[in-house]
Amino acid sequence: MLTIPCVLMRGGTSKGPVILASDLPSENEERDAVLLALMGAGHELEIDGIGGGSPQTSKVAIVSPSDSPDADVDYLFAQVMVNERRVDTTPNCGNMLCAVGPFAIEKGLVKAQSPVTTVRIRNLNTGTLVDAEVQTPDYRVIYEGDTQIDGVPGVAAPVGLTFLNSAGSKTGKLLPTGSVTDVFEGIPVTCIDMAMPMVLIDAAQLGKTGGESPTELDADTTFKAKLERLRCKAGEAMGLGDVTSKVIPKPVLLSRACNGGTLQVRYFMPHVCHKSLAITGSIGISTATLIEGSVAHTLIADRPRDLFTNIIDIEHPSGKISVSLLRDGDKIENTRAAVIRTSRKLFEGVVCVPENVLSEAI
Repeated sequence: MLTIPCVLMRGGTSKGPVILASDLPSENEERDAVLLALMGAGHELEIDGIGGGSPQTSKVAIVSPSDSPDADVDYLFAQVMVNERRVDTTPNCGNMLCAVGPFAIEKGLVKAQSPVTTVRIRNLNTGTLVDAEVQTPDYRVIYEGDTQIDGVPGVAAPVGLTFLNSAGSKTGKLLPTGSVTDVFEGIPVTCIDMAMPMVLIDAAQLGKTGGESPTELDADTTFKAKLERLRCKAGEAMGLGDVTSKVIPKPVLLSRACNGGTLQVRYFMPHVCHKSLAITGSIGISTATLIEGSVAHTLIADRPRDLFTNIIDIEHPSGKISVSLLRDGDKIENTRAAVIRTSRKLFEGVVCVPENVLSEAI
């Protein structure tokens, strides 16, 4: 058996192993073969691996020292499919990103400061930079604290994330189609690429209130088929080609907030509704509220501007995420977004993988 050092961590509302790149094969095919075996991909329970049987718990963060003068560490995110034998390194994941800073400090990749250490992270999936503020009193990482985030029980130490250059993360453009709104199958949508390529849709246009539970939405096969057709047409229009086997763009249902927030959302990953909301998704959705004529802006256009200029409160199935928008000049592309999340180290050791997975990958 191959034994691979790893730390199982919760990052935000996601969970998965965090691994040093040097402990994995350098060739992509061999690396992916190890990740598939490690997580138990191809089975709905991932029973033969450490994956959790859900897209939110079938994620891997791969970390290494950065060769960029602008970053301390590099982070490659790998979404391991649950029911398929496939790894997708196309998107970023802001929730697992919460675990990268603490991991990097504990592994000696970044020297701890006191009481807070800022780790500059370069996401290799998108080329974007993120500052992670990690609590390190007495020069050591602490996970205990009093910060609560919706979708996670209990409290923990806060991790502050500031996304620095997220516009055009995969397509090179904030609005990849060149338009604020496009119409596919008679439905107006906003295609935006801010931290994550997404297709924003007014839930009412698909016959939904936007307040349905993830279980209800996932059970509606007719709705899901139409959502996938919209996603595929949007993906092609965004320059992403045939996205049938890709996890981007993410389709997102938007509706008026019900509990005092700015907007209510149902975020898909892309074929299963998220039980809460991806951090990268929250960055793009909040930024869209600033773009006049977008689906997001239109839904809140009748509200006083001072209610949502700087802080966007996004309601999701498990509660709410608050995003602080920091404007640098008049260009929306230069907007920086900050969120507060938490992480926790769950287990540290080695994970065992059958050695023959390497020969099968060749």
